[in-house]
Amino acid sequence: MSRHVIIRSQRRISEDISTGLAEAGSSTVHEADGRRGSLGPALTPILAGKAIAGSAVTVSCHPGDNLMIHAAVEQVRPGDIVVVTTTSPSTDGMFGDLLATSLRARGAIGVILDAGVRDVAGLREMGFPVWARAVSTQGTVKASPGSVNVPIVVGGQVIHPGDAVVADDDGVVVVPHGRAAAVLEAARRRTATEESKRERLAAGELGLDMYDLRPLLARLGVEYVDES
Repeated sequence: MSRHVIIRSQRRISEDISTGLAEAGSSTVHEADGRRGSLGPALTPILAGKAIAGSAVTVSCHPGDNLMIHAAVEQVRPGDIVVVTTTSPSTDGMFGDLLATSLRARGAIGVILDAGVRDVAGLREMGFPVWARAVSTQGTVKASPGSVNVPIVVGGQVIHPGDAVVADDDGVVVVPHGRAAAVLEAARRRTATEESKRERLAAGELGLDMYDLRPLLARLGVEYVDES
């Protein structure tokens, strides 16, 4: 029989790192970490305009069963993001406004759900951000064992408890705990560089010239032809 555990993990990223990663945004963090960590386009936000970053509390559930999300609430600390997956693909509505209320009381700032979400209107009214694979009325039970704060896989990415999670309108990115500080510094450098480029583009400079792309077009055999 498989072992099911609830690990009382102490590993967290600092508040300063969380704040910085949220300000940088998921796309910049993804680029700054060598284009790693994206959980893919299947996870979409139910609440536009939210940008969060925090430490992962990981949850592995049986499909159609949200028992372990309830168990995970006890392990949440302020600033955490709960990341939920199922042991086989599921789009059942495993999370709604009641669980969000419970998580918010513990200080959770959002949920990443590799399954279905429901009570969307209530969650939007609460302003509680969720990124989910589907929106579904389909309910769940509370009957099957799973685990909390164990390594899980979402969107092809391995997520450990305490890893940094960054989520916004562009999607969700995970950064391993040990790389979070370095990735933040790289993201800040990238942001500064992009601001300089933004100013040049706003002044009318072409990307073809700023990125020195004309020689590349020539090497690829692209020709300019004047219309007769």
